[in-house]
Amino acid sequence: MIWLWLSAAFMATTALVHGALGEKRLIQPLLGLDQGVMGVELARRVFRLAWHALSLLMLVSAASVVWPGTPRGLILLIGASWTATGLFDAVYTRGRHIGWPVLTASGVFAILGATA
Repeated sequence: MIWLWLSAAFMATTALVHGALGEKRLIQPLLGLDQGVMGVELARRVFRLAWHALSLLMLVSAASVVWPGTPRGLILLIGASWTATGLFDAVYTRGRHIGWPVLTASGVFAILGATA
């Protein structure tokens, strides 16, 4: 059970950091541009919405892995998804994105918790 709580803690932390740092270091600078697609108001709004919706979905994942009665298969699916995302992030960014270790660990902890 401790693995599931560790997974949820890592997922929730990832969501909060993603929302806060992403807003400050990525969203705001990009919205400051008025060229190309960033010059279209609807695109700007959808971009911010999608970014923060992803953070919300990370919180839903965190709640799901510790929710009483969550099917083991669903926890495994969530864990596999987070692990795959983290590993893909590591390869795709050549390890330069700060999130890949935490994404991967979140998934591995969920898988360990589901199989314990």
